[in-house]
Amino acid sequence: MGGWSRERCVSLCSGEAVSVALELLGHRVTRIDMTRDVAAVLVAAKPDVVFNALHGAEGENGAIQGVLDILGVPYTHSGVRASVIAIDKVLTKKVLALEGIAMPEGCIVRSEDLHTRDPLPRPYVLKPLNEGSSIGVIVVKAGGRFSEPISRESPGPWTQFESLLAEPYIPGRELTVGVLDDRALLVTELVPKNHNPVFDFEAKYTVGATDHLCPANLPPEIAAACCDWAERAHKALGCSGATRMDFRWNEEQGLAGLYLLEVNTQPGLTPTSLFPEQAAAMGMNYGACLQAMLDSALKKPSLIGAPPFVIA
Repeated sequence: MGGWSRERCVSLCSGEAVSVALELLGHRVTRIDMTRDVAAVLVAAKPDVVFNALHGAEGENGAIQGVLDILGVPYTHSGVRASVIAIDKVLTKKVLALEGIAMPEGCIVRSEDLHTRDPLPRPYVLKPLNEGSSIGVIVVKAGGRFSEPISRESPGPWTQFESLLAEPYIPGRELTVGVLDDRALLVTELVPKNHNPVFDFEAKYTVGATDHLCPANLPPEIAAACCDWAERAHKALGCSGATRMDFRWNEEQGLAGLYLLEVNTQPGLTPTSLFPEQAAAMGMNYGACLQAMLDSALKKPSLIGAPPFVIA
C-alpha cells in the first residue's frame, strides 16, 4: 500500500482497511508502505501472498506485478499484461473495440496545443493517459470558465501532463460495475451532490459528496448490458481478481447511448468503497469479499517457468 503516486492517500486508506479486516479473519498481516527498494523488503518479509492495495501508476502499471512474478510471490488483482494494457486508456480502447464494446472516441493532444485550438467541439473531456481516481479529469464547455482557446493562465491538467486524452463529453447517468473472478456484481448509479458533469476526485473521496444507488434503477436491458460488457472487458484484457468498470449512459439514446469509460484494475477497497458495497448488496460481507480475493490470488498459476511472452 502507499507508494508515491498521486493516489497515495487513497491507497493508504484502502490498505489499512484491508489489513484490519484480514487480521480479524485470523491472518498475520505485515503492512508494507511501498518504497523504491520494495523488492528487498519483500524478500525479507517472505510473504505467503501479497494483497495489492496500491492505487495509481506504480501499483497498476505492471511494475509491482512484475517484481512479484520474478520473486514467485502470489498476489491479488491483475497480472503484468492486463495491468500494462488497462492503465493505458488508448490501448484499452483498441483492445475493447475488438470486443464490440463502445467507448468514446478520443484523440491524444499535446497540452501545449490546447492553447492554440480545441481538439474537439465543446463540450469535451480532458483526462491523463494513465491516471486513476479521476485525477486530472476536466470538462471543457462552450461558454464555460475556459476561454477559446484555453488560456495558459487557466489551472488544469495541461499544467501537469505533457499530453492528454480528449474525448467527446457523454451526457447522462454515471454507472459502475464491479467484477470478481470474471463475474459481474451489480450496477451502481453515482449521483454527485455538487452536480459536477463528471464523477471527479472530490466526488469519489469526499464523504457524503455522492449518493450511491445500489442497485441502480435501470431498464433491465441496460443493467444486463453493463454487466455483460464489464465481464467481457475483464476477460478481454486478461484481468483477474477484482476490477471495476465505469460507464456513462445517455438514456435518451437507449442502448446506443451506453459507453464504457474506464477500466479500474485496482478498485478502492475501504468498507464504503463501491466494490465492497456491491459485494455486500449481494450478500458478501467485507471480510468475505477480501478472503475471496486472497483465494483467487492463491489459485493463479505461477509465471515462473512459464513460456516467454514474445513480441515480434
